[in-house]
Amino acid sequence: MIFNLYSKKILTFFTFPIILYLILFDVNIFNKAIKSEQKILAATEKDLFLYRQMGASYLCISSKAEVDFKKGLGIASATFANVIIGKHGGLVKELGDKKIDQKRLYNAGTFQIVSSALNICPDNIPKEVKKDYDEQLKQFINQKKK
Repeated sequence: MIFNLYSKKILTFFTFPIILYLILFDVNIFNKAIKSEQKILAATEKDLFLYRQMGASYLCISSKAEVDFKKGLGIASATFANVIIGKHGGLVKELGDKKIDQKRLYNAGTFQIVSSALNICPDNIPKEVKKDYDEQLKQFINQKKK
């Protein structure tokens, strides 16, 4: 009888705060969305701009902190590629439904991050990287003309 009385008091004491917590913080343990059921959205130009700028910012900060430039660029490019694969499934809106593999995203990210870093912190970019970027840009422009 004593056990039963304490159980009811404890239950009534904790019931209201638990219900209030569930209502205010929208805790729903039964209807959690399953990631595989969510539709993956392709990366838009706005998304790519954000990821590119974040990579360029990281590259500028790491080069100022005297981190090896190639290592910093590699980390920024890998992050760029991983975010697009992880969040967007490797899809880019401008390219349609074709998924881009990690290696191509890495290479594209490297080019785009260097391009942005040249605008943000041109003094931190090594001359040979600037030269290589200019050559790749010329090739890209020539391919577009054809």
